[in-house]
Formats: sequence, structure tokens, C-alpha cells
Amino acid sequence: MFTCFISEIEPKDVSQALDDTHWIQAMQEELNQFERNKTWELVDLPEGSKPLDYKWIFKKKMKADGTIDKYKARLVIKGYRQKEGLDYFHTYSPVTRITSIRLVLAIAALRNLEVHQMDVKTAFLNGDLEEEIYMEQL
Repeated sequence: MFTCFISEIEPKDVSQALDDTHWIQAMQEELNQFERNKTWELVDLPEGSKPLDYKWIFKKKMKADGTIDKYKARLVIKGYRQKEGLDYFHTYSPVTRITSIRLVLAIAALRNLEVHQMDVKTAFLNGDLEEEIYMEQL
């Protein structure tokens, strides 16, 4: 017996995504998050500044049974064009060591505590930047 899985391919660019209402809704939700968090404002580009390009990333999140859980669209800036010391000065990304996670889980197990996992989908929007970043308008 043979089993065949037919999978829709995730869009590689916006023009492909605009053919499906699921992706359009996912893109709108991403833009709504920016609006709710007040992470941007529309301004004229100052003289001498260069805007960075952007790209949409599209991913399907699947359930354990293989069905589609949700469509996720992320608008990302192409920051790799920036030069250290000119466009930015420091980089920082908070991370947790696995030993710290093990310690917290061990304490929770010893004290019979419940542990809840949480995923904050817009956590990256809460950082304060010292530099001004300009992006081309959508």
C-alpha cells in the first residue's frame, strides 16, 4: 500500500501569497501587530539616510496530526546590508542556557509546581533601539 501526501508549497514572495486568502489574512495580522505595538511611524526619509529593504517570510504551522494549524507571515527587514559602526553599534539577543532551564524544571519538580510554556509572538517588537532604522514603504 502506498500513501501520497499532497502539500501546498509556501509562497516564496508576496505575489504568490496574494493568490490565497489565508496568506493575506496572515499578512494583515502581522501588520496589525505592528500597529498595536506602535513599533513604527511613517516619516519622510531624512537626507543622507538609506532605507533597508524588507521581505515577507511565509510558514505554515502544522498540528501533530499533519493538518494546518495556522498560516504565519512575518515582515522582516534585510538588516544584513547594515554595517557595524555605521548603521548600528551593538548587538544583543537574550538567550537562556539549557542548564538554567534544567534548574528551573528541577525546582518545579521538587516542589510539585506546574510549569507553563508561553510563546510571545511579538517579543522582538518590545526592544528599544538606539539607532534609527528606515524601511521602504510597503
